[in-house]
Amino acid sequence: MTDSEKLSCCITFDFDGMSSWIGSAKSRNPSMISRGQFGAVAIPRILDLLDRYMVRSSFAVPGHTAYAYPGLVQDIFARGHEIVHHGWVHENPADFDEAGERNLLDQGLEALQKVVGVRPSGYRSPAWDFSERTVDLLIEYGFDYDSSCMGHDFYPYYLRSGDEWDTDSAYRFGSVTELVELPVYWGLDDFPLSEFVMGLNEGLKAPSAVEEMWRGDFDFAKQNCPAGLFTLTLHPQTIGRGNRMLMLERLLQYFNEHGAKFEVMGDYAQRWKAANPVEDWKLVNPELSGESAIKP
Repeated sequence: MTDSEKLSCCITFDFDGMSSWIGSAKSRNPSMISRGQFGAVAIPRILDLLDRYMVRSSFAVPGHTAYAYPGLVQDIFARGHEIVHHGWVHENPADFDEAGERNLLDQGLEALQKVVGVRPSGYRSPAWDFSERTVDLLIEYGFDYDSSCMGHDFYPYYLRSGDEWDTDSAYRFGSVTELVELPVYWGLDDFPLSEFVMGLNEGLKAPSAVEEMWRGDFDFAKQNCPAGLFTLTLHPQTIGRGNRMLMLERLLQYFNEHGAKFEVMGDYAQRWKAANPVEDWKLVNPELSGESAIKP
């Protein structure tokens, strides 16, 4: 197998800090919010582990977290990792009008610029939620790629703008844009499998069970998706616990021994886009582009 045919492996981290409990969970409980603080404890462990295996990763950071832990975010960047926009305070963009959603993008960009002097090329929505405007806003703001949607598993695709749907007529596909989607999946996210939230999420799966799931998806991608992309979404406050850190190290060893090519999402997105011009991609992917649909 040539280097260009190898499976790329993106080990990504959502460094939410307290923001996920404030923005998504809307908690007023100091104990619950303190769970986000553990992410700050975990970051040095994670960075040292990545250094040992010479893995560059992508860290999605809300502006709220960048202000809370500027030294840690600066250390992430200084060690060569990619910084990705992850909202302001881990909010759902669909809860806001257009002005509100623009403000969230602006606040996140301002914080990351102030803390590390970076304007990210990639965006990952908090909790992977979009409004009907999000794709258009990301294009307007100059993002090259997103990593929030689930329309594929191990290959990127181009996002559409203007899809419409209801229960009375056929699905109406919008226009294919040049915004690259690096897909995600809840089964390749540590939070639902590991984090316990009373009344909402059972979590607490044995690390051996999680490891088996993730190895299985990696093996399938390696065997069936040449030049594809295997993406793990990890949260420092979750993966940074002892038994999960041991599992992560075993997985890095396994991926490395089985020929994975570790890289950050931005590098993969740039290379994939250059090799897959939009019009060419539409011709060979009529289902993903909507070109093959019967139009009402």
